[in-house]
Amino acid sequence: MEGPRSLGSSRSLQPGEKEKDPKYWRDQAQQTLKNALRLQTLNTNVAKNVIMFLGDGMGVSTVTAARILKGQLHHNPGEETKLEMDKFPYVALSKTYNTNAQVPDSAGTATAYLCGVKANEGTVGVSAATQRSQCNTTQGNEVTSILRWAKDAGKSVGIVTTTRVNHATPSASYAHSADRDWYSDNEMPPEALSQGCKDIAYQLMHNIKDIEVIMGGGRKYMFPKNRTDVEYELDEKARGTRLDGLNLIDIWKSFKPKHKHSHYVWNRTDLLALDPHSVDYLLGLFEPGDMQYELNRNNATDPSLSEMVEMAIRILNKNPKGFFLLVEGGRIDHGHHEGKAKQALHEAVEMDQAIGQAGAMTSVEDTLTVVTADHSHVFTFGGYTPRGNSIFGLAPMVSDTDKKPFTAILYGNGPGYKVVGGERENVSMVDYAHNNYQAQSAVPLRHETHGGEDVAVFAKGPMAHLLHGVHEQNYIPHVMAYAACIGANRDHCASASSSGSPSPGPLLLLLALLPLGSLF
Repeated sequence: MEGPRSLGSSRSLQPGEKEKDPKYWRDQAQQTLKNALRLQTLNTNVAKNVIMFLGDGMGVSTVTAARILKGQLHHNPGEETKLEMDKFPYVALSKTYNTNAQVPDSAGTATAYLCGVKANEGTVGVSAATQRSQCNTTQGNEVTSILRWAKDAGKSVGIVTTTRVNHATPSASYAHSADRDWYSDNEMPPEALSQGCKDIAYQLMHNIKDIEVIMGGGRKYMFPKNRTDVEYELDEKARGTRLDGLNLIDIWKSFKPKHKHSHYVWNRTDLLALDPHSVDYLLGLFEPGDMQYELNRNNATDPSLSEMVEMAIRILNKNPKGFFLLVEGGRIDHGHHEGKAKQALHEAVEMDQAIGQAGAMTSVEDTLTVVTADHSHVFTFGGYTPRGNSIFGLAPMVSDTDKKPFTAILYGNGPGYKVVGGERENVSMVDYAHNNYQAQSAVPLRHETHGGEDVAVFAKGPMAHLLHGVHEQNYIPHVMAYAACIGANRDHCASASSSGSPSPGPLLLLLALLPLGSLF
């Protein structure tokens, strides 16, 4: 992912002569206008397929910086580049707050954009009546997700993530937990276990037993305590964690019908060797914990997000009733938390490549694709940098206060806060282009925090126009369900067509403009 050119220096790439001609900008605007006018004909088809891409922590500043990085990796100035998500015709803003948090976390937000209800920070798949870490507030407050609604409608479903498969984002699609950190029973307090709560890995295998595709990290949570990992035999931290002695991989296999073809893989070679036409169920766990950053990825053992998405769609596409696929670029968030902007932005560029991969394999006529984030970060870039300045480079001037240079990328808080000799560190004395360089921050924290501003929602395909303004985050799955004629709000759907998929009713366009209501 380092790409065709080094981005270490502040050297800038200048735009071409064409940008000096007013005609260039006028022609570009007129073409954009023509494209916009074509959108007056709304796509009111029923969405056979729904794909949701979730960039964890991918705020608007991250999207912009990733766009520049993508362009610079292809020897361009970068600012004029289009991400795949930039090409989507509809954009909205999502209000990300949790019911008890102004600045949210990834669990409460996942419950919103997957289950259609806002929830408390740290909880997944439960309403706001559940208090974090309080097992006895869970029962009766469970809420189901669009993945469940799609499965109930006969569609195939899949989960692909670069984090653990039992991490906050994917877990809200299948689990109901008072605490996002209950990855296995090893991480649960005795009180919660005695009250009957189950860990998230256990719920992955038991709540919805026929999820067709599950790919990501998280191997160690599936095996008994101290079981040696297949890949990292000498690493104690990679060993199994389960106190109940269960082997959840064996349990996953046992739940699959004998006449179906189920495959468990733990490395890229085995994954790419699969023939998707002969795979009914796939479980791919490629790391003991989260997957490696894209810049650090071992090409022999770990697949890229794009490769996982391609395999997932090839498997799910076989269902004539369609599919729902959740794809998470989960380590954008981790890069930011560590103050490692280069890691975060390369994760975002890789997710954008996966978005392009999915687009090439599907059609906007029958596939609704939604790209969004759960929350933002206190990540910014500025400093009056010139056009084409390396996104990881220096601002063109020194501070007029401490007379030291500074990078364009900075964080509001985080581990990059450095004081040397009682003054801000001079960044020209360090390798600020290193993959793991921690950008300077205003406030010292071991882990940089989320940001509270709205995040973007990009949409294309059937009913994408319903994502059109400033929305509460929990509105998103209601739109996806409405478009696909799944879930509770199906009054606008006519009887199933001969192909097995619902067809639009005569009042579909009118009903598409009516309020959805609180029907989930």
